[in-house]
Amino acid sequence: MVPPYRHIHLIAICGTGMAALARMLKSAGYRVTGSDANVYPPMSTMLERQEILYQVGFRPENIEPGPDLVVIGNAVSKTNPEVLAVLGRGIPYRSFPQALAEFFLKDRIPIVVAGTHGKTTTSAMMAWVLECAGLDPGFLIGGWVKNFDANSRPGTGRYFVVEGDEYDTAFFDKGPKFLHYQPHDVILTSIEFDHGDIYNSLDEIKAAFRAFVRLIPSDGILFAADDEPNVRDVIRDLSYPVFLYGLDSSSRWHAERVRFDSEGVSFHVVDGARDLGPFRSPMVGRHNLMNALGVIGLASTLGLSVDAIKKGIESFQGVKRRQEVVGEMKGVIVMDDFAHHPTAIRETLAGLRLRYPHHRIWAVFEPRSATSRRAIFQKEFSQAFDSADQIVIADLFAPEKLAAEQRLDPKRVVEDLQSLGKDAAFIPTADEIVRTLARQLRSGDLVCVMSSGGFDGIHGKLLKALSG
Repeated sequence: MVPPYRHIHLIAICGTGMAALARMLKSAGYRVTGSDANVYPPMSTMLERQEILYQVGFRPENIEPGPDLVVIGNAVSKTNPEVLAVLGRGIPYRSFPQALAEFFLKDRIPIVVAGTHGKTTTSAMMAWVLECAGLDPGFLIGGWVKNFDANSRPGTGRYFVVEGDEYDTAFFDKGPKFLHYQPHDVILTSIEFDHGDIYNSLDEIKAAFRAFVRLIPSDGILFAADDEPNVRDVIRDLSYPVFLYGLDSSSRWHAERVRFDSEGVSFHVVDGARDLGPFRSPMVGRHNLMNALGVIGLASTLGLSVDAIKKGIESFQGVKRRQEVVGEMKGVIVMDDFAHHPTAIRETLAGLRLRYPHHRIWAVFEPRSATSRRAIFQKEFSQAFDSADQIVIADLFAPEKLAAEQRLDPKRVVEDLQSLGKDAAFIPTADEIVRTLARQLRSGDLVCVMSSGGFDGIHGKLLKALSG
C-alpha cells in the first residue's frame, strides 16, 4: 500500500546504495526524486533509465513543493541546504538503512552478509543461488551484479539479501548501517580494522560486529568464517548455534579436493561427514572459494537442493569492479578491481596469479579510501603485493584532507617493496602512469588497477594509449 507516502526525495541519490533504493521505491509505485553534487555513471545512467528525476547540486528549492518523506544519505552533513530545509519545515526523514528496513525488509526473511572483505561478492552470489532455486529474492548490494545486470530489486520471494555495511548510518545516527537490517540469517566473512575515518581501533570494529550478531534471533542462522581469529572472538558466547566454514578439515563446512586452474576452481563441499559432491566455480582465488563455501553452507541449511546450489555457483558471473576485465589491447589485459585494503590486495593478486600463471602481472594501486590514505597500514601495504611482478603506487587521493602526520607515505611503501626485491615505482598521477606503462607493456601482460574510485579514468586512458 503506497499511502501515507507518495513522493519520496533522496538527498545524495547517486550513491550506490541510495540509487539502488531509489530504483526499488520507483518499482514499488512511489514518485521518486533526488539530488546529488557528484553525478556519474553507472548510477546516474541507471536513474535515467528508470526515469527518476534528479537535480545536480543541493538547493532548498529541490524539495519544493515538498515530498512526503526524505531519505538522507550518510555522506550528507546536517549543514546541507536541503537538510536544513527539511528540518526547518518538519518534513519526515529517514536514513538509507532505516528506509530499506521500513519499505522492503518487513515481512521478509533478511539474509545479511557482513564482514570487512568479500561481502559484496558473497551477497551477490547468495542472491543468484536463491534465484537459481526459483525463489525470486529481493536484494540490495553495494556492487553491480552481472547476472542480474542490477544491484537491487524488490523481488517477490520471502528472502531479501542485503550487503551489511559496518559504515556509519547518517549524520543523525553514527551507528553502523547493518544494525538496521533485522538480520535473520547471516554470513560473516571476515573482520579486520577498516574505516579509519570513523573507527579508532580494531576493538571498536569488533564491538560493532558483536552488536550485529546479537540481533540474530534464536531461530536464525549464522555462518562464520572459521579461519578468521577476529570472527571467532566476536561470535563467542552466542546463545544460538553457529556454523563454521573454512578451508581446513577441522571446520564443519569445508572444501576438499580443491583444484585451482585458469578457469576457476573445482572442489568438494563437506558438511561434517556428509559430502555434498563436486562443485565448480568460475571465480578465482582462495578468498572467492571461501565466499562460495559460506553461500553453499547457508543455502543448504535453508533447504535449497544441491543441484540448485551447484547451478548458481557454477553460473555466477561476479560483480563489476571485482577482477573485471575492462579491455584488451595488443595482448595486454587491463583489469579493474576495488581492492584498497592490504588483505584484499594480497588475495586479489594471489587469485590472479592462479588464473594467469604465465602472465606478467602489473599491480597499479591508488590509495584512495579513508583507510588506505592513512598511515595505519604503512607496513602492511609493503607485504601485500607478493604475487605481482611489477608494482606501481600512485600518490594519495586528496591528501589535503588529512594532516601530514596521518597520511600514508606511498614513496616509503615503494622503498620497502624495493628492499624486498620487488620491482616497484612511485608514479604520482594516472596520466604519468599511463605514459610510463604504455612504453613498457608487452603482449602477455596483465594490468590490475586497484582503487576504490574512478582513478581519473586510467583504464580507458591506458587502453587508448596502447592502441596508438
